[in-house]
Amino acid sequence: MDKNEKQIQSEIASHIGRLLRESFGKGPQSIYVNISRPFIVIYLRNFLSPTEKILLQQDQVDSVRHTRDLVMKSLIPEIKAYLLLAEMNIREFYYDWGFDNYSGILVGMESDRHSLLYSPQEWYAGKEELHGEMEKISQQIQKKPEEIRSYLINERTLLVVRTGMLISLGKELIRLGFEESLKLAEHNLERRHLFNNNQLQKIFQSRISDIFMDWNFHLDKSVTVFILNPSK
Repeated sequence: MDKNEKQIQSEIASHIGRLLRESFGKGPQSIYVNISRPFIVIYLRNFLSPTEKILLQQDQVDSVRHTRDLVMKSLIPEIKAYLLLAEMNIREFYYDWGFDNYSGILVGMESDRHSLLYSPQEWYAGKEELHGEMEKISQQIQKKPEEIRSYLINERTLLVVRTGMLISLGKELIRLGFEESLKLAEHNLERRHLFNNNQLQKIFQSRISDIFMDWNFHLDKSVTVFILNPSK
């Protein structure tokens, strides 16, 4: 990584930290920015405000998630505008929280034009097996994805993009205005399947520190991020 790239990542981390601190009263302790175009993956650690901590102790996870969703809706346009300064034209934006670890992930995806120009590492050991497991989980919850693609952003960050999983029931729930409820149900089910899957650790040959997931139902697309802790 050249000095300029390190500087850009550092500036993005600083800006995101300030935005989150101003919006939540407390920013993350650590922010790791990884640019592997057409993706930018921002991993947040130790991110929890005192109020949120109290709510989580009272099992109010859904309330904390709902409040963060409202705040993120106002922050995403500002984050996208700032990333334009790094010459990243973000078309899609995903995020999720790991309340058990006080962690979080932000994922930006550039336009299709940029997807053709850049190619992050798409080959890695265990790729076929991982796709097989993701396919099984998708089938148990909705249906087999029309496409699965995955990218090793760095040795600790693996990103999986699935498209074409929504069944008619899901589409109707979205049409009736139950998108938030559908996303919460999907999140809970998928998180349970992924965290209880012993095969994943064998596939990665690494301990899994965090798993994040988010959906864009209008594009029928899902993004999953695995944070790995490879043994040296």
